[in-house]
Amino acid sequence: MKYFNYDEFKCRCCEQLPDDARRNIDSLVSEVLDPARERLGAPVYVNSGYRCPKHNTKVGGVKNSQHMKGEAADITTGTVEGNMKLKAVIEELGKFDQLITYPTFLHVSWKRNGGNRKQRLRKISGGYAKA
Repeated sequence: MKYFNYDEFKCRCCEQLPDDARRNIDSLVSEVLDPARERLGAPVYVNSGYRCPKHNTKVGGVKNSQHMKGEAADITTGTVEGNMKLKAVIEELGKFDQLITYPTFLHVSWKRNGGNRKQRLRKISGGYAKA
């Protein structure tokens, strides 16, 4: 991890980061986040990384959320313009499972084991649409 640390990815409610989730976070960071941060040349902040099942339910996460496996992070540069640049960088680098655009952040995931879908979505009222 060049630009990130494990504390950024711990569950916000219980401060836990199980070993398997940690291994998945290592992969997410090395394959997606560090290269994107390097190319962007600006800070990237983690809003949400690993979530325990209780926290995932509390924040309205889907039942099979990749956050509960440590395969996903919600990230931001702090500005909408910066987030759009970060999104373009991630797409250009081409390594992601899901890339979901929300109004104030990006959700990005990476599967260490299994195929990555390269699915691009955007959050809309009541659900998601292809981006």
